[in-house]
Parts: sequence; structure tokens; C-alpha cells
Amino acid sequence: MKKIFALALVLCMIFALTASAYADFAPTGPVTMIIAYKAGNGTDITARILAQYAEKYVGQTIVIENVDGGKGAIGWSQLAKANPDGMTIGFINLPNMFSAITPEVGFDASSFAPICNHVTETSVVIVRADDERFPDLNALVAYGRENQGTKNELIASTNGAQASNHIGAQAFANSAEFTYIDVPKGNTNEETTSLLGKEADFCVVKVADLTSLGDSVRVIGVFAEERIPEFPDVPTLGELGYYDQWLGSSRCVVAPAGVSEDVIKFYEEAFKATMEDPDYLAAAASFATDYKDAEGTAKLIEQQKEFTESLNEGFWYDY
Repeated sequence: MKKIFALALVLCMIFALTASAYADFAPTGPVTMIIAYKAGNGTDITARILAQYAEKYVGQTIVIENVDGGKGAIGWSQLAKANPDGMTIGFINLPNMFSAITPEVGFDASSFAPICNHVTETSVVIVRADDERFPDLNALVAYGRENQGTKNELIASTNGAQASNHIGAQAFANSAEFTYIDVPKGNTNEETTSLLGKEADFCVVKVADLTSLGDSVRVIGVFAEERIPEFPDVPTLGELGYYDQWLGSSRCVVAPAGVSEDVIKFYEEAFKATMEDPDYLAAAASFATDYKDAEGTAKLIEQQKEFTESLNEGFWYDY
């Protein structure tokens, strides 16, 4: 009898602790999650998987709202202006959010309250699978050096001028000492469509962006210090004597600035539980879940802000 009573007491304590973490806030209806890109984009794909499995812990339906345009600026502006009542959250993408910040957009890093990091994605160099000119990264570099300044100069489509994949393409080209013509698109979907339509010769994208591309592209280089599990047979750029640091994108869940600490805590705990859920992990096996709590995400945002500002001081080239 004493054992039963003790067990009941422990269960009550666990319930009380769990309830206390959620007691001061809980969403009262469907939660809107703003994605600043079109449906089918890498962020959209990973966010939908997170939202699907998070509903169990949030206790409400999570409705994805795609707000595309302005390299993400339109969606981030809408998120920044949303009512800070905990019913609207969304994703910001690093570092490209900082390249989208201008005096006209009406938001900056202080416009958002960090909740957690969801995905940290490594950038990769891709070409069309049927493009026999570029069996590997060295062949692409050799072609680029040989044809720079000619009518056959390499062309790279990107997800926007000074957006994340443009950052990758330029870091690669600078380190490999070749030039290319940039064809900026509105988002990664349009970027890869340009490649597949033979408007471009190569692209830089993130690993999760490959999910919908299947066998139509070939990965020939990875922006990492070591080879990554997703592509163990693909060399890093550093291995071949080019850009030797990690480069990629982080996707963070945030709320509009001004939400209460109870809102942050609620979602922080709900998404942590989601990202530890075996069913979620099975569904998310194709991309790199990288949970960071609100404090860790705030540090990441500041770090990426400083990184982007350092690029602005000497990275961008004149077209």
C-alpha cells in the first residue's frame, strides 16, 4: 500500500511540474507559423514536418502560412508585426535574414523573440546529374578558370543577390579563383528550377533543399570541415584546396518581440519534446535537426549577425 501511495505521489509531482511549465500560457486555437518562402522550399519542407509532430505537444493545430517575396523580407516583416500573443510564430533563416535587412523593411534582429533552433543545414555545390562537363568539383573549377570573361563563363543561379546561396557561391569562387555570372532568383525553388532548365551551370544549396530534387542533381562539393553523413563520398571544398570552413544556414523558430516569457517557455519546451520524439526523428531523418533552446538561439542569432556584417565589409563583389 505504501509503495502504491509513493508511486501515486511521484506521478502527481511529475504532473504538477509539467502543468506548471505550461500553466501560464497555452494557445487557445490554431497557431499560425509563418514561413517566409514558397511551399516546397527547404525551410517549408522541414517546418511542415516539425509542425506535424509538434501539434501533439502544442495541443493545437499549427497552420503553415507561406509569405514569399523580397528574399524573405516580406514574411519576416509580417511576422515582426504580428500580435505578440503567442498565437503567431514563425521561422527566420540565418544568415540570409541579415542580408535582407535594409532601412525599408521595418524589422531587424530585435523584432523577434528567439524560441529555439530547428535545423542547421550545410551548404553543398550541385550540378545537373546529366551534365557530363562536371563529373567532380575540380572539373567545374577548371572550366570556370578557363572560361572566365568569355561567352562561356560559368553561370550560377542563386536564391537572391547576397542571400545565403549567393554567399556560398561567392565564397567558393573566391577561394577557387574563378569568376561566374550570378543569376539571382527569388528563392531556392526558383534557383534549382533555373539549374534544371539549363539556365545555370551550378548552384549552391543546403542539404534539405535536395529533398525534392531526387536524382536530377549531383552533389560535387560540401562546405564543411569534415565530410558529412548525408554524402560520405563527396569531398569537402577544403579537401580540394578551396573554402575550408563550414558554411550553411540555421532555421530558427521565433515569435514577435514582446511576447511573454511564458509563451517562450511553452514553445521552447513543446519543440524540445517534439525534436526528441522518435516518430519525429524518423520522419526528419533526411535533414539535420539541431535543437538549441531560447538562450542558445539568441547567441546564434548574434553570431550570425556579426558574421554577415563581416562579409558586408569586404565580401561582396561588383557585378
